[in-house]
Amino acid sequence: MGLIASGNTDIGRKRKTNQDSFYVSIEHKLFVVADGMGGHNGGDIASQIAVKAYPDYLIKNYSMDPIHLVTGSIKETNRSIKSFGEKHPELVGMGTTVVSLFFRGQNIYIGNVGDSRAYLINQKKIFQLSRDHSLVQEKLNYGIYNREQAANDPQKNVLVRTVGFDDDVDVDVFVYKVNKNDIFLCCSDGLHGKVSDEDILYLANKIIPDPSVANTTSADLLIKSLIAQANENGGQDNITAIVVIAQ
Repeated sequence: MGLIASGNTDIGRKRKTNQDSFYVSIEHKLFVVADGMGGHNGGDIASQIAVKAYPDYLIKNYSMDPIHLVTGSIKETNRSIKSFGEKHPELVGMGTTVVSLFFRGQNIYIGNVGDSRAYLINQKKIFQLSRDHSLVQEKLNYGIYNREQAANDPQKNVLVRTVGFDDDVDVDVFVYKVNKNDIFLCCSDGLHGKVSDEDILYLANKIIPDPSVANTTSADLLIKSLIAQANENGGQDNITAIVVIAQ
C-alpha cells in the first residue's frame, strides 16, 4: 500500500510566533504534529524537540511492537523536553501536544497526548480517531453538555495532559485497519478549533473527490485550503496540518 502525504504550518493572523511543528516521512511512514503550549515559556522549543526526539526514538527501535513503539516514542519525547527545560530554568514549564500517525503492515497506529487531532475521511464521511485530553473533553465524557455546547466553553483550550510538563505521561494509542482510498488528517487546534468537521469534510471531498487518483499536488492543495479557511475564520492560533492518503 502506497502513501501520499503533505504537511504545512502557518503562523495564523494573531500570534507573533509559530509554536507548532510537524514531521513527515514517507520512508518511515511516520507523521507527527506538535503544538507547543500557548502561554508557557518555550512552546516553540518544546514542539521542535518533539518532532526530532519522536522520530529519532522510533527509527532506532523500529523492530519493536508498534503499540509499544509509539508509546515509547512519546514517552522519550516527554523525557527529552522535561530534561531540556530543567537545564534551562527560563524554559521550565514548557510543553507540547503530540499527535502522530504511524503505518505498519495493514494498520495505522495513532499516538496522542493533548488536543491536536487525527481524523479519517472515508467514503465521504469524517471520523475523529483521537480523543482530546482537554477539560472540555472531560466535561463531554461526563455528559455535562454536547459537542455544540462545548465549542463555546471559555475553558476549551485548557489541557489535562501534555508532553514535557510532568516526569511521565500517559499515552493513548488507537489502532485502525487501513483501507485503500482512506484519507488521514492530523492537525493542531488552530485548524480544528476554527474549521468544523463538516467543513473539513467538504473541502476534502471537493479537492480530492477520488483518492485513488490523488497525488502530492492535490494533497498540497487540500492543506493550503484548510489553512486558508482557518485564517478566514479568524486565524487566532497557529495552524498546522498533515494529510496522508492511502492508495
